[in-house]
Amino acid sequence: MNQTVFYILIMAAVTYLIRVLPLTLVRKEIKNIYIRSFLYYVPYVTLAVMIFPGILDSTASPWSAFVGFVVAILSAYLGGNVITVALVTCVAVFVVELFL
Repeated sequence: MNQTVFYILIMAAVTYLIRVLPLTLVRKEIKNIYIRSFLYYVPYVTLAVMIFPGILDSTASPWSAFVGFVVAILSAYLGGNVITVALVTCVAVFVVELFL
């Protein structure tokens, strides 16, 4: 029990420091183009890193997941909205899994 409370306190402190330190240390506008570029892409990379393993593990076969991934990228690139991309991807995965 004491270890659990200790771990929760450590996690709270780390979470608090991660959120407070940038606000206290960086008071001026960031003008360095490399740091601005890095900070611009952090949310996209984080989201991709969190989603991509789930894509490969979400179907019965990694091949159907790969086909669904490719179909989703192509349909999104061609301008499909979220519903269209999801429906086309589900149909592609369903068809591929019928043949596997």
